[in-house]
Amino acid sequence: MEEKSLSGILGQQGISDHYRAGWMTGMQPTESKTINQTQNGAVPGEPVKKDENSRRGNWGNQIEFVLTSVGYAVGLGNVWRFPYLCYRNGGGAFMLPYFIMLVFCGIPLFFLELSFGQFASLGCLGVWKISPMFKGVGYGMMVVSTYIGIYYNVVICIAFYYFFMSMTNLLPWTYCNNPWNTPDCSGVVGSGAQLNGSLVNATTSLVAGVTEVVNRTKRTSPSEEYWKHYVLNISDDIGNFGEVRLPILGCLAVSWFVVFLCLIRGVKSSGKVVYFTATFPYVVLTILFVRGITLDGAVNGIKYYLTPQWQKVLDAKVWGDAASQIFYSLGCAWGGLITMASYNKFHNNCFRDSIIISITNCATSVYAGFVIFSILGFMAHHLNVPVSEVADHGPGLAFVAYPEALTLLPISPLWSLLFFFMLILLGIGTQFCLLETLVTAIVDEIGTEWIIRNKTVVTLSVAIAGFLLGVPLTTQAGIYWLLLMDNYAASFSLVIISCIMCICIMYIYGHRNYFKDVEMMLGFPPPLFFKVCWRFISPVIISFILIFTVIQYKPITYNDYVYPDWSLAIGFAMALSSVICIPIYGLYKISRSPGATFRERLKHACQANPKWGPALAEHRTGRYANMAPADTVEARCLKEKEKEELREEHKEEEKVKETEKKDEISLTIQGSNGSTNTHNNPNPSA
Repeated sequence: MEEKSLSGILGQQGISDHYRAGWMTGMQPTESKTINQTQNGAVPGEPVKKDENSRRGNWGNQIEFVLTSVGYAVGLGNVWRFPYLCYRNGGGAFMLPYFIMLVFCGIPLFFLELSFGQFASLGCLGVWKISPMFKGVGYGMMVVSTYIGIYYNVVICIAFYYFFMSMTNLLPWTYCNNPWNTPDCSGVVGSGAQLNGSLVNATTSLVAGVTEVVNRTKRTSPSEEYWKHYVLNISDDIGNFGEVRLPILGCLAVSWFVVFLCLIRGVKSSGKVVYFTATFPYVVLTILFVRGITLDGAVNGIKYYLTPQWQKVLDAKVWGDAASQIFYSLGCAWGGLITMASYNKFHNNCFRDSIIISITNCATSVYAGFVIFSILGFMAHHLNVPVSEVADHGPGLAFVAYPEALTLLPISPLWSLLFFFMLILLGIGTQFCLLETLVTAIVDEIGTEWIIRNKTVVTLSVAIAGFLLGVPLTTQAGIYWLLLMDNYAASFSLVIISCIMCICIMYIYGHRNYFKDVEMMLGFPPPLFFKVCWRFISPVIISFILIFTVIQYKPITYNDYVYPDWSLAIGFAMALSSVICIPIYGLYKISRSPGATFRERLKHACQANPKWGPALAEHRTGRYANMAPADTVEARCLKEKEKEELREEHKEEEKVKETEKKDEISLTIQGSNGSTNTHNNPNPSA
């Protein structure tokens, strides 16, 4: 009873204070309530939910965030990049540096970025209120996401093309009797006349094809020639663009349209899509894995995948590839993790999420490697060649090796449809996060009510720009540019951005401050291992890998084609364009900061902005209690504006009252004896 009475008294007192506050500011209680809603990030007139940013939006539930992050991390790279790196860097020997980089760099940086974005509820640009001089890191992340988004969607559109071409009774890359084939073509299935659909005849033709292959000194598969001479119609030089491949261009438009539809309502729509796009690929992978390990020679491929070639561990390029693959696969330094986490509720356990997502991602990479190498072992067994000589490099692994293997399976068009549909889903899951990263950064940076209401227009504009920038990659020289962007735009620049981000948060902002922020958000401090990694281990390992990568740098090649020097210069320019944002913006911020000396300006530029901290007023406790979040500043502006409007209304009311008084005085003139003078009116009763 006492508690209830006390609550009632406090409730009445709160109501009284509420009315008193409204009266003191010249506003009605409903007007004061509107401003309080705005301070909590809500749009005026909408109900406010506790721990929810109504103005910016949140995930519908935490499953949506985890699935979106898994879909973002698990992408095309897990299928065609990770197995390719294992194949290039000594099979199982690549696992050692890969898992070392995962434990000491990948997971700690993943947790750092998730906690960073969730604490401030801002995208990759807005979070740098923590130290405004380093906002160039956010711009660098946007540049990296732009490059990756451009060429990543081209890979997705090629998967779309193969998906559409698989809607047939006979896959077009099965035989060598097509107009685009060369005399060197030799298929493992044999000629089309030999195949009548029965398994016995298929086996007979397979043996005949293998015998023919063994007798040849040089062999190219139908799938490889279909890829080079028909799909790409590849030119002889990176500077020879040739014509635009219209089928690829059409698929690129379809790909961007699908990505836009996934994001038409921001995280509210993409959060629903991921229930399918993030889970169905595992169903297809499992089906392909079960089918792959039952094939002859699959064991040899898996042995090659797992058997380490330890001499390659001493090669710095292997470690550099391991680090870049961790960043590429987990999505560190892209800005996407910060963006996705910014839509979490403030007290979400992002530490748990980071462990789950990181382990799921890397387990998927290893699992996909088993699927790929079982097929490679099967092909190597039938071709009587080593596993290392079976497939092409790069994306050709997914568009050459797998398509050829699928022709050997019964009902091959069905398997092809499933495989390429899986690639499409894997790619889209990553692509719409890349697009959301750019859109969120733009909307958060501008921050006006109009751009928040019309976020869909911004999404459409970015999608159209991405489509137009991807058109050159659909030309006959497109594959050269795609591989150039893949090797330079998303390589060592990611390492530099991650390292600077660690240094800024741990040493400029201060590790003690950040540890307190994480504890304030999660309810417990970061584990000791992560504290040590954030401060020492991760930056040191990344720095050494960067040095070794530069020392042992080798120019990019594509099969026998050697890239000209001018194209390599463009590649380095793309890599530096993201990194150069950091010093340029830093110098700009220092020049605009107040202070008499350079040291004073530098100190001011490094200090956290007063707006830094939790987005909602209800979470700004402790040392953030007296600091204003962005929404509160906007609320104050709204409050001042409403005060001005109320003053104007008050002045108008005063003018009306004065006018009424004057009219009353002119009609009723008070006499000296207190009676009304009616000499102008002969009838007193009038």
